[in-house]
Parts: sequence; C-alpha cells; structure tokens
Amino acid sequence: MANIIGGITTSHIPAIANAMANGLEDTPYWKPFFDGYPPVRDWLNEKKPDVIILFYNDHGLEFFIDKKPTFAIGVADEYHNADEGWGIPTIPPVTGESDLSWHIANSLVEDGFDMTICQEMKVDHGLTVPLNLMWPGHNYGHVKVIPVCINCEQHPMPQPKRTFALGQAIGRAVQSFDDDLKVAVFGTGGMSHQLDGERAGIINREFDLMCLDKLVSDPEDLTKYSNFDLAEIAGAQGVELNMLIAMRGCLIGDVKELHRNYHAPISNTGSGLMLLEHTMPEK
Repeated sequence: MANIIGGITTSHIPAIANAMANGLEDTPYWKPFFDGYPPVRDWLNEKKPDVIILFYNDHGLEFFIDKKPTFAIGVADEYHNADEGWGIPTIPPVTGESDLSWHIANSLVEDGFDMTICQEMKVDHGLTVPLNLMWPGHNYGHVKVIPVCINCEQHPMPQPKRTFALGQAIGRAVQSFDDDLKVAVFGTGGMSHQLDGERAGIINREFDLMCLDKLVSDPEDLTKYSNFDLAEIAGAQGVELNMLIAMRGCLIGDVKELHRNYHAPISNTGSGLMLLEHTMPEK
C-alpha cells in the first residue's frame, strides 16, 4: 500500500522566495528562520518520498473571491506558477501525480467531501515557496505533488474540525491505494499573524507554541477552536492554521516528532517548522 512516512509544517510567506533568490539566508533578519530547515531537508533527501500531498491556500491566483471552493484538489500531471501581481517568476513547473490524486479525489467524494477537482490548476507561492524551502534552487522536479487547496480567505471558510476530518479522509485514501509509494504531507501557512487593520502585526507566540505541541500530542484538541476563535486569538490570517491541522489529520497512525523550529516575526508572521515521522497502521 501507499505509505505516509511523515508530515511537515512550514511557512509559505512570499518574502521567503525573495530572500532565497537574493542570497539573504544568513543575514540577521533571516538566519534564525532558515537555520531550522537543514534537518528537514536531510530527512527528505534520506527518505526520498515519491509524492508530496501539500495543503495550502490560494491567494487569488487560481481562485478569486467570485469563485472560491471550500476544498479543491489538483489531479493534473503538471502545475505552473503564474503572475501574482509582481511579475511572472521564472521557476520550473511542479510535477503532478495523477493516479494517486484521482484515487484520493474519488475516495473523498465517496467519504462525503464535495471536492472541486481541478484537471488544470495554477499554483501560487503557497505551494511553490514550501517546495523551494525543502529543495533549494527549485530542485523539486523529481518529486510528484498533489495540491490540496483550503479556503482561508473568503467567508464562509471550513472550520478546524472539518479540515482535520478532511486530512483523516485523505489518510485513509492513501492507505487504500495499492501502489507502493512513499508519501509525505506538508501543512503550509503562517501561524499567528494579521497583515492589515487595527491589529496588524499581532503575534501570539504562546498560542503558536501550544498549537505545535498539540499537533504532536493531541491534534483533535485544536478542533475545538472556531475560525472566529483563531482570528481573535491569532489574528485574521491565523486561520491558516487549518492547513497544519489538515496535515496532522492525514497522520492516522503513530507519530514521533523529529525536529521543530519556531521564529517570529518574519513578515509579521509566526513561522512554525515541524517534522513528524509517521508509521501507518496495518490495514
């Protein structure tokens, strides 16, 4: 069967791509952030996953406010980044994995999730920045990616209890896939942050660290929060925690924390990096 070997949480701030492109990783502002990534890169290079299931939120590139699916999954063979408003970045396309993604899509619909299934799909920094963080220089072409997009911008948005259930359903779908594939799951996005309004710049470090602890030991406890709670406690964009919760839901077996790094503020955002090793349960 396909095997989920681990889960990773990471930021997807667009400024990260600019810092990497301009060689700023060792500057005082960025160094505490980038210093957290070598152990995760080493693990990925050692384990060599075949497929990445990547939870992210689209920031208006593929899905704007006039058409906003609650949950969308890509089933294409290739995904391209496109102009997000500051010029088209010259980065390579992302390789898709159509067989497993179609299997997951069918399984999710049977499991009661009304997914938007995308045979063509542009992907933004929410997906490409995490891949570049793990394989610098955009050297991610060897790994196949299944994008899963969660609405974190336009109300109504799915609640943490629903995103966790989505992750659990994806975990079961992977378990039921017969091909021998190694799968890693990425939950991407900021932790506490608010980018505009009277509370712009809010960082709730204590809450962020508690969430990282709970993602290891008691993820279902995080599902007691509503999106309103998250906005109040962690800022308006703190709802991106839903991607981390969905990732953790996919880990339906035993979990062991291997690495963690938390740093704030990077672009006025709490950035949590975590590597969780996972052992699938027996069928």
